[in-house]
Amino acid sequence: MKVKCFDENHEKDLEMTVNSFLQTINADIIDIKYQVAIAMQGEDQIFCFSAMVIYCEKN
Repeated sequence: MKVKCFDENHEKDLEMTVNSFLQTINADIIDIKYQVAIAMQGEDQIFCFSAMVIYCEKN
């Protein structure tokens, strides 16, 4: 079993990155965990979109 973690500033970027990764592997996907973190910096909101893909490579 393996994991691959992704972290992007925009939701669409995370979607594109994860989809690209999934097309490159020959594996059974066990699970995908998704998380959003929000922080304030002065008047600005900073978003962090992350995902962890849990998978088993096929032989």
